[in-house]
Amino acid sequence: MKFKAFLTDNGISLLEKRFLPALDKMGKICHLYLTRDHAFFLHNLLNGDGIQSIAQFRKEALFDDYRISSQNEDRIAFAVDLSLLHRALRSVVTIYAEFGADGGAAAVPPSNRLQIKLVKKLPPHSQQAMPFLTFETKGYKSAVIQDVPISKPLSRTDVLELQAALDSAQDLPQTLVQVPDMNQLQTFVDRMKHVGDPISMSISKCGDLHLQISTTLITLGAEFRKLLVIGEKAQVPAEDRNLTAQSRSERAILRGDAMSVQVSVKHFSKSLQCHLAKPDCAFYGIAPQGACLTVIFQFFIPGTHQTDKSISLHCRLPVLDPGSG
Repeated sequence: MKFKAFLTDNGISLLEKRFLPALDKMGKICHLYLTRDHAFFLHNLLNGDGIQSIAQFRKEALFDDYRISSQNEDRIAFAVDLSLLHRALRSVVTIYAEFGADGGAAAVPPSNRLQIKLVKKLPPHSQQAMPFLTFETKGYKSAVIQDVPISKPLSRTDVLELQAALDSAQDLPQTLVQVPDMNQLQTFVDRMKHVGDPISMSISKCGDLHLQISTTLITLGAEFRKLLVIGEKAQVPAEDRNLTAQSRSERAILRGDAMSVQVSVKHFSKSLQCHLAKPDCAFYGIAPQGACLTVIFQFFIPGTHQTDKSISLHCRLPVLDPGSG
């Protein structure tokens, strides 16, 4: 079982400044899953407990000279502590940056690029070799090697289970609505945290997103209307246009034009932390039979409005009831 590659400057920036800070908010431990063509960071796909997050990168988005081999169709997966991974990457980037101080990235000699690889080492005071994910680079006056401890790589059976869970998690809701202003949503949810739990969310094919928390003393809600809809769409009936947000939502659910679920405020707030990965917009949808709430983050190729298909990130929030609609 072997893995070795060089991180590109774009890959370093994506991981260090954007994705690792965002993914660390989802949960401290995740699976890093490497295949011939992709690298995945996966939260909770095997245990199904808590929010699931799936970050996927084509190998070219992160790596150069990418080499992987295993007896399991060149697939390797292991658990890693994201805070340790982030700290190690920041440390070696400091040394790596010595080269770019005057001459930019082009000043980095090919032999001294930032390498990442799987190794087995004997830790201090131990008699058994342990697996590590190692970063290595050299500066003008110093060199640095950072070893990140990882779990024993997953067995063939566990990798197959992880792949099956990943395939299942790629299913999209039939209706998705776009929420372009993540900051507005974050502000509202921050206020909701102090009211109670859970949060009820309904999404309609008309492009309405309705959020509400109710207690015996207070009800707090918000509505986002006329959002961009992808997938199954519907028009708001004329007789519904002047109704309250709650009435419109209830009538849309009865017509089959909307679905509603309840999710934990904590999980919903965690999913919003993905804004640290700097997505360009986000889409919300409810899976068939109200199985989960899905949040899909979209990234554009810099300077364009074209989707960057080399990167994807989405979350699946467990529901606290079977949903309606």
